[in-house]
Order: sequence, then C-alpha cells, then structure tokens
Amino acid sequence: MIEVLNDVALNVAGFRATGRVSKDDYETIVKPVVESKLQSAGKIHFLLYLETDVANFSAGAWIEDGLLGLKHFTKWHKMAIVSDQEGVRTFTDAFSFVAPGEAKGFTTSEYEEAKEWVAS
Repeated sequence: MIEVLNDVALNVAGFRATGRVSKDDYETIVKPVVESKLQSAGKIHFLLYLETDVANFSAGAWIEDGLLGLKHFTKWHKMAIVSDQEGVRTFTDAFSFVAPGEAKGFTTSEYEEAKEWVAS
C-alpha cells in the first residue's frame, strides 16, 4: 500500500510504501500527486519511504513506476529513497548517472535529512 506523506515540504511528492504495493496504488495515489506537484512547481521533487521490501511491489506497480518516470523524464529534479535495504540505496545513488536530476538513497534513521535534501 502507498500513502501520501504529510510531513514533507509543499514542493515534494512524498509517499510511504508498506506491505504489498499494486498498480492501483500508483494510478490512484502516486500519479495524481506527482502530476499536481509538477503542475505547480514545473519539476518533480520525489520522496519514497520504503517500509516494505521491493519484492512486495507487483509487476503492475513496477510498470506504472517506469511509465511515470519516462513520461516526465526531463522533469525529475530530486529523488530521495529512504530504505534500510542497502541494494535499494545503492541503486538509487547510481540512478543519478543515467537520469536527469539527482537521486540519493537514505537510511530510515536519515529520514529528516532526506526530507530537507529533496525539498531543496
């Protein structure tokens, strides 16, 4: 399940993922918030706090994630992924080399730092 984070800056599309994440989560929660932030700011500041293993994302969720990323490929400004899964943080850090904008992985103990970084 994905829920919107309410403790992030106004320019940030922030989400918390728990349990099983589905295509519907992306279509009904993530996509509308990202689109709204893009309309108001002209670029995307994205924060995802993972409280679930990436294996809990359905194939449909991964497809929707990829499509959303490609649709606004040049509009991604900052992406912060908060997770205690080392592989997720490593992938996120490496993503900056292939995508516009900056991507950075944070541990759950660095959540406050992640919120500040992604909002700037």
